[in-house]
Amino acid sequence: MRIRVVSFILLSFVFSSCSTVPITGRKQVHLLPESMMSSMSLTNYQDFLKTNPPVSDNDANTKLVRQVGIKISSAVERYMKSHNYADRVAGYQWEFNLVNSKEVNAWCMPGGKVVVYTGILPYTKEEAGLAVVMGHEIAHAIAQHGNERMSQELAVQAVGMSIDVFMQQKPQETRDIFMSAYGIGSQLGTLAYSRSHESEADKLGLVFMTMAGYDPARALSFWKDMKSVGGAKPPVLLSTHPSDDKRISDIQAYLPEAMKYAGK
Repeated sequence: MRIRVVSFILLSFVFSSCSTVPITGRKQVHLLPESMMSSMSLTNYQDFLKTNPPVSDNDANTKLVRQVGIKISSAVERYMKSHNYADRVAGYQWEFNLVNSKEVNAWCMPGGKVVVYTGILPYTKEEAGLAVVMGHEIAHAIAQHGNERMSQELAVQAVGMSIDVFMQQKPQETRDIFMSAYGIGSQLGTLAYSRSHESEADKLGLVFMTMAGYDPARALSFWKDMKSVGGAKPPVLLSTHPSDDKRISDIQAYLPEAMKYAGK
């Protein structure tokens, strides 16, 4: 279907698919089918790893990343299956890699492709801290926030032509938008998550890490630490994931709800 960009709001209500975000129940709309996002994810993920070779499988930190990833992804699968959201992770083939980079960053693409940068490890400190980050990033993918962000950016960039034509005629621009939507460096920089996306990822991430056997209260100390390392040039993670007092307060308020999922 060709989608004429008259206004993003009009497109959202008339042409896009509508779904409900797990846990928060927020209604969301997408201009792109999730199957397309998963296909783009696999291609860009493989390209990324070609230029950013993963740290050795035998490395202790790589083993830790994969250990945490397996625990959280298993929790995600359990939650999705028991709450009638199995379609959200249908076809997911989880992969967890650590790459050498000074950037304080981590991300998860559709399909379960997760990358953690070594630069964030001094801040996560231990397994539970890493679970905060990985749970949060996986939550963004499960909530399909990247699709929403990419849809919004395409609506802006493709003014005057249909989105499908824009994607065909401008593959590099499309790739840049995709990568920036997931917090990965591109010519566009990165697209900041909205506060509603951040709040959702915090809540989903807390639930997932709790189900995985971690104490969700660890998220409080992590985000407090991240807040203290801001400044004129904050870490990449903070450029797309703003940390502030309200966020920390909201996490504190949600902890009792998250704890209900302990042992599930």
